[in-house]
Amino acid sequence: MMPQVLPRRIAFWSAAAILVGRTIGAGIFRSPASIVNQLPVKLLVLGAWVAGGLLALCGALTLAEVASAFPETGGVYVFIREGWGRLPAFLYGWSELVIIRAAGLAAVSTAFTEYFLHAVGHTPPIGQPDPWVHYVAAGAIAVIGWLNYRGVRWGTLLQNSTTLIKCGGLLALILLALVLGHHSTGPQMVSPVPPATLGVVPFGLALISVLWVYHGWADVSLVAGEVKDPTRNLPRVLILGTLFVMALYVLANIAYFKVLSTEELRHSPLVAAAVADRLVGQPGVVAIGIVVMFSTLGTLNGSMLTGPRALWAMAHDGLLFKQLARVHPRYETPHVAILVTTQLGMLFVSLRTFEQLAATVVTASLPFYALAVSAVFLLRQKAGYRPSFRTIGYPVTPLLFVAATLYLVFAAFANPAARVPTAIIFLVVLAGIPLYWTFVKTGVQEEKMPA
Repeated sequence: MMPQVLPRRIAFWSAAAILVGRTIGAGIFRSPASIVNQLPVKLLVLGAWVAGGLLALCGALTLAEVASAFPETGGVYVFIREGWGRLPAFLYGWSELVIIRAAGLAAVSTAFTEYFLHAVGHTPPIGQPDPWVHYVAAGAIAVIGWLNYRGVRWGTLLQNSTTLIKCGGLLALILLALVLGHHSTGPQMVSPVPPATLGVVPFGLALISVLWVYHGWADVSLVAGEVKDPTRNLPRVLILGTLFVMALYVLANIAYFKVLSTEELRHSPLVAAAVADRLVGQPGVVAIGIVVMFSTLGTLNGSMLTGPRALWAMAHDGLLFKQLARVHPRYETPHVAILVTTQLGMLFVSLRTFEQLAATVVTASLPFYALAVSAVFLLRQKAGYRPSFRTIGYPVTPLLFVAATLYLVFAAFANPAARVPTAIIFLVVLAGIPLYWTFVKTGVQEEKMPA
């Protein structure tokens, strides 16, 4: 008989590699330029990176508690379901299916392709359509999808390897910059900064870009049902992993500013390559290009390793087509969910630019992260809720996360350039409501898979 459970095969270090490797991708090597363009003041830029890390840490501290009580496959979906009910949980899964995961895969594979093509001598115009970017990025998604289809062992092996390479490479770049770098003789700002760029809304938009780079810290919860000793390991992975990523990001930005001026950073879309070139020349550019390729490949793999589990959990609950809850009889993976996720990611590659895809992922996912975090208030009132870990700083910690999320949504709607894309994303999310009731009405929920 076909097995309908996913076995617990992910140990502590592999789970940590999923969180760190899923979070650290192309963003820290590529996004600082766009963030400096949004907020062209050095201290405010560093403040945005610290604020983003603290926000992620508040979320991690809270989800560490909820995950210890519900160590099930699906993570954020399960937390929302247990706290807020099936409709909000369905909307999260619906958003994962049609927006979050597909756009995330497309963004990361695009960044991987840009560095790959740069390494082989083809430099596509950043942010502009390039057919080679689309072809190679789609191919990368297909290969990673096939690898994860074949078994969680292959996915975690690639994740562990790429995480070691990316962390080692980034630490080496940071150390070189701090030791060999010097303050640029060029001006830190070549022209007066308009007062409009120093307000609440610009800081919020910059923070959205920063949170794209932090995005992924909660994804390890999606494979909670496959983590060994989850009540002990999940809280440790969430908290220690997020702290490590935050420290690495802040140090990396300090290192970038040690080598490049603010104006130089603004015009360095491949900032890590620019810093390496300034420090050691062309060999450094080649080396950092290889590191970034492994880094983005690891993030792509981490996204494919975790995302389909949310679809599997929904189908297992009877809230999606039951075929998505199938487990491969030989490889013991949610193979149908992986195939669907792979195909949607390949489709999204050709739809938008890297920056647009990144903003889409953060805008669509943050409200659901806030729902998962705020679920702790409701869950603590329920009988039988027995987490092995309690949130440090409760209730301030989850309240800060929720308040910051509301602020970021306000900042997106307050900006004329972001208002329409943000509204479209929310409309797509809300379009899942009639679909949910269609499933309920037609009785799909009665086809719930056996536990």
